[in-house]
Amino acid sequence: MINIGEESINIRGAEKEDVSSLVKFNILMARETEGKELIPEEISLGVKNLLENLQLGFYIVAENKDEIIASLMITTEWSDWRNGSFWWVQSVYVIPEWRKKSVYSRLYGYVKDLAEKDGNICGFRLYVEKDNTIAQQTYKKVGMKETNYMMFEELKPSLLN
Repeated sequence: MINIGEESINIRGAEKEDVSSLVKFNILMARETEGKELIPEEISLGVKNLLENLQLGFYIVAENKDEIIASLMITTEWSDWRNGSFWWVQSVYVIPEWRKKSVYSRLYGYVKDLAEKDGNICGFRLYVEKDNTIAQQTYKKVGMKETNYMMFEELKPSLLN
């Protein structure tokens, strides 16, 4: 349990019972940061799939009084250069009334503590929208640095909407 002002939050790994909150957060995050509308049934299948297959990654949640107030997802990328894995921080969402209260930094600290116990983790990465300067400042504040890499992607035609 971590105290933030007069409030306390608990940070833990997500469970199957958290699916509805994780789906809602993913939908809100995509709408807010990218103006995209996700299909609830599709994102629900994706969240459930990750929770049932830990080799894909895992979710971390923050809760206050049994209400989930924030979440993030971790996936892995193998680095042959470092003979270890990067943990990618993805699908970050903090409900608006809990923003600017160090909730993300607590979530990220929890992830870093987990990585310390795992000798195969060599670092952390994430991507952020170019115009999301508030999130960029948050990531810098917890010790992350902007890299020289640009990101490219190509989706299968069936996934384009």
